[in-house]
Amino acid sequence: MLEGPLLLLVLALAIVFIIVATAKIKLHPFLALIFAAYMVGLFTGMPIGELTDIITSGFGNLMRYIGLVIVTGTIIGVILEKSGAALRMAEVIIRIVGERRPQLAMSLIGAVVSVPVFCDSGYVILASLSRATAQRAKVSLASMSVALATGLYATHTLVPPTPGPIAAAGNIGASDYLGVVILFGVLVSIPTIAVGYLWATRVAASIHIDISDLPIPEETPANIATSALPATWKSLAPILVPVILISSGSVVAFSGYSGTGAALVSFLGAPTTALFVGLLFAFLLFPRFNEETLTQWIGAGIQAAAPILLITCAGGAFGSVLSATPIAELIKGLAEGGLFGGAFVLVLPFAIAAALKSAQGSSTAALVVTSALIAPLLEGMGVVSPVQLALVVMAVGAGAMTVSHANDSYFWVVTQFSGMSVKDAYKAQTMATLVQGITAFLTAFLLYAVLV
Repeated sequence: MLEGPLLLLVLALAIVFIIVATAKIKLHPFLALIFAAYMVGLFTGMPIGELTDIITSGFGNLMRYIGLVIVTGTIIGVILEKSGAALRMAEVIIRIVGERRPQLAMSLIGAVVSVPVFCDSGYVILASLSRATAQRAKVSLASMSVALATGLYATHTLVPPTPGPIAAAGNIGASDYLGVVILFGVLVSIPTIAVGYLWATRVAASIHIDISDLPIPEETPANIATSALPATWKSLAPILVPVILISSGSVVAFSGYSGTGAALVSFLGAPTTALFVGLLFAFLLFPRFNEETLTQWIGAGIQAAAPILLITCAGGAFGSVLSATPIAELIKGLAEGGLFGGAFVLVLPFAIAAALKSAQGSSTAALVVTSALIAPLLEGMGVVSPVQLALVVMAVGAGAMTVSHANDSYFWVVTQFSGMSVKDAYKAQTMATLVQGITAFLTAFLLYAVLV
């Protein structure tokens, strides 16, 4: 089997192929990853009788670990979106923060809503709320729009149970430590949200937007009267309950407690079980139990989860092929030589994710593909503990937000629903995501240097 520098060349060619295939040829990432898996296997001289088994087992193993978690989390997000629960959460945050700090309120609203709801959908849902608050507070709509967009963007790439970070955690073997990933996701997202807020108030505030003729999506519950929205506890429970259960399970696992009570907490704290409990709470948000809610809403969640599942498991197949090559031993040698020592192990995942994000536009795809690429290399670089793995997820998430520009659907959602010109959107939104990505990476880097 191929070894040495030629093996690194094959890996580099595979990464270039994935970027070119997804960004230029517009090939779906699922097929790009499967093709890359076969390419690496054949070019490195892997026995062809074993290659197919390695690919299929890698695909299936990841589905076994993370499949139900992604599907269940996506369904919860769709229910929160369609029931108006996301708007109820927004209303509660505005009430707490106050309209005297409207941009801060928008940043926090975005950060909370984007944990279960995709940032694109979250922005569409909350666009009219952002505009109405800007008019009442007499502040720049561009400032409000960027505050909302950056708040959504931060947790979308950093905090489970958003599907992207969950998939990344599953790829690198951190699915049993989701509580730790959530904790560090929150810690890293705080300064990331803060710099987005500062960019909104210092830079975007100078941009003028004509608020006439801005689109208001009729298909969302954005215009539901506050009195018709779900109760606050019902709106928050599908998010908070799984997070509390997963965190409790992590505490029990770290503490080494045993006994019936510990077994029960561990069972409920398993990500699959915790999210199913959250789904049961989400059922309380149904305005009625009929075909629309029980079939169409849940079906929409399953459809939204399908591409993420396929890309994630294709990444598992690719990672399985890499694991079967001597690449891990080669990287281990480089790490022992000091090339990837200490916190510098985070540079590689950040750089790959940033290249993928900037080239092909999708943060979720960048999270999934990058985590699949680096998974076989982590043990050789000495990344094995829950804290180390969680911070690697943070580095990948930081890269996956660097940067949002014209090839990213989210860029156009923000541009369309805020009324910003493309030129202004590059100044306000794209540059804000660059600052956010660098901030998230530096925060993860410092945490790694201090804690590991």
